Amino acid sequence: MHIVYVSDGKAGHRSQAVGLYQAMQRQSAENVTFEEINITDLPIFSLLMGLFKHSIGIVTKKPDFIFAVGSHTQLRVLLLGKIYQQAKTIVMMKPNFPFHWFDYAIIPEHDDVEASEHVIITKGALNPIVNEQRHESSRILIALGGSSKRHQWNDQKVLDSIQAIVENNLSAAVILTTSRRTPSEFLVQLEQQKYASQIQIFPVEETPQGWIFEEMQKAEAVWVTEDSVSMIFEALTAGCKVGVIKVDRIKSDRITQMVDRLLSLHQEDEACQNNLINLHLNEATRVAEILFKNRDV
Repeated sequence: MHIVYVSDGKAGHRSQAVGLYQAMQRQSAENVTFEEINITDLPIFSLLMGLFKHSIGIVTKKPDFIFAVGSHTQLRVLLLGKIYQQAKTIVMMKPNFPFHWFDYAIIPEHDDVEASEHVIITKGALNPIVNEQRHESSRILIALGGSSKRHQWNDQKVLDSIQAIVENNLSAAVILTTSRRTPSEFLVQLEQQKYASQIQIFPVEETPQGWIFEEMQKAEAVWVTEDSVSMIFEALTAGCKVGVIKVDRIKSDRITQMVDRLLSLHQEDEACQNNLINLHLNEATRVAEILFKNRDV
């Protein structure tokens, strides 16, 4: 089985495609190969020419599935689907084109789209994480984001939240990391706090690729600032209990409303203890099962 992924070069988009590919690889009895092609190497003219040749030179092997994530990739995937008509076209977002033009659109539930023959609804975006069952009791990871188009960072509020986490878990090992969006001066302030000695601090600049995913496999609980939505779902997929650190909001939209729905689980679900969300997510595997079930349809 061969998968062609049309890439726009964005790491978050690639993570979704790789997550689904790896889930399919885990479930398939046959060998599954993955070919990533950047949109810059797929000019529209060459795709139009490929319609007549029923192939395109840059694709090394006839695909069984063609993946797309990102608005600029969708037209190319549609054209590739016309060239390689045996392939299933999969777009991992709410598409700009009619849904039925693709074999499947994989859409997070916060986009408020109904499931249908061509639409698979997921809790959050897909990711390549699996729960490796290696979580250590009383090990807590704090993952900080920063300002975004929806949120305005507030040093004091985040410091207060970190202090509360530490003081409520005095016997726990607390590991903290930042992101590229975390204000550079924030760690200076954090290190001046009395409780800072109880935290192991790993600035994002000093962590190797994949470090945070490994930490999620070891942490019993992960606290994430609410601006980092993808990380909330990654931690849930890793099997962690997840707490949300509130950040000042600039505006309310479908993303912030989705976070509010998660937070509301504290009142509705007995599994949510100490303000921690306890959901068992394995969305990439679930989607892969659906694709395999309907592969010949």
